[in-house]
Amino acid sequence: MKNKNIFIAILINLFITASEAVIGFFIGSLALVSDAVHNFSDVGAMSLSWWGEKIKEKSNNKYKTYGYKRAEILIALFNSLVLLGVVVFIIFESIDRLFNPEEIAGGAMIVMALIALIGNTVATHLLERDSHRNLNLKSAWLHSFQDALFSLGVVVGSVLVYYFHWYFIDPIISILLSIYILKEVYGLIKQTVDILMESVPVDISFEEVKAKLEKLPKVMKVHDIHIWQTDSVNRYLSTHLEIEDVVNGERNQLLCDIQDMLDKDFKISHTTIQLVANINQGGCNLKCSHCN
Repeated sequence: MKNKNIFIAILINLFITASEAVIGFFIGSLALVSDAVHNFSDVGAMSLSWWGEKIKEKSNNKYKTYGYKRAEILIALFNSLVLLGVVVFIIFESIDRLFNPEEIAGGAMIVMALIALIGNTVATHLLERDSHRNLNLKSAWLHSFQDALFSLGVVVGSVLVYYFHWYFIDPIISILLSIYILKEVYGLIKQTVDILMESVPVDISFEEVKAKLEKLPKVMKVHDIHIWQTDSVNRYLSTHLEIEDVVNGERNQLLCDIQDMLDKDFKISHTTIQLVANINQGGCNLKCSHCN
């Protein structure tokens, strides 16, 4: 099985999520419930990574010329919005519990937290083996690594509840964990919306790309440049360039130079470039009054 490690990691996190949610509900621990939510978010992230590895092998067709790359983004946005609602609910419940604390079975909380910590550590180790293959699998490994640290925080809180009976620490941990999750959810929502809005990738400077195109030999002006991505990997660029009047051989070399520069400097491998000689600009009716 090609993606065996990530599949096993998903099963481990599903077991941890279910166990923490059930035990946390019965012993009244919002810290365990909030940690279960965080584990569930990692299950979603890992599932998207696993699905991405599968779906990328499916070729495009005449109806879906980009293939199925955007499905990953749509699912990620849906999952993050659902998670946002759950986290907000936990925060309100935690605030209420902070002012109305209840006794919690600290021993059971410690046992469950240790089980989660061990499970997350194993899952992180499995994912680390494949993290070098691509950024998709590396992001799954980072999610699991963060989750292992998250479980460690719950263990610390459990010990404080068990030995010192600081029951107020449970809602405090829940609030802190929820704030951390909110930060992650916000980042995920922002990334998915940016991709759906065909924004320029965050690590690419629009002005730098334009400046490097303008510096190329034979290029006179750069018009109507667009940079976007369909998922976390594939990046696209389209532009209209005014160039000097050149022969076909020089035109082809210029096109190769442009594509090599974009791929090397900005990891943009899909390009649509319109080359028009300056003397033909008016004849082609390309006034570019609408250009960015």
